Amino acid sequence: MKLIETRSQLSSKAKSVEQVCSIPNAKVLNIQLRAGEAVAEHDSDREVLVIVRRGKVRFTVEGIPVTVSKENILHMAPYEKHSLLAETDADICVFQITP
Repeated sequence: MKLIETRSQLSSKAKSVEQVCSIPNAKVLNIQLRAGEAVAEHDSDREVLVIVRRGKVRFTVEGIPVTVSKENILHMAPYEKHSLLAETDADICVFQITP
């Protein structure tokens, strides 16, 4: 067992993207964004699960916008192009899983 700490509050600086854990078949990232901050379009060679712990984030996946919040989880297949924009201050966990 391993208890992994993540940031509990947004820092005063601009967006934060931090890898908090890596195991042989997965990486876990913690992303913290202030309202209006964005992450440019990119993709991953892994399956991706996005869990928003706080706030709302608008993802655009292959040109289709979707809002992700505490009420849902976003799944993306490998190589799906996506970008994101924080609609509110947001705290996000991203799981990149090797297929």
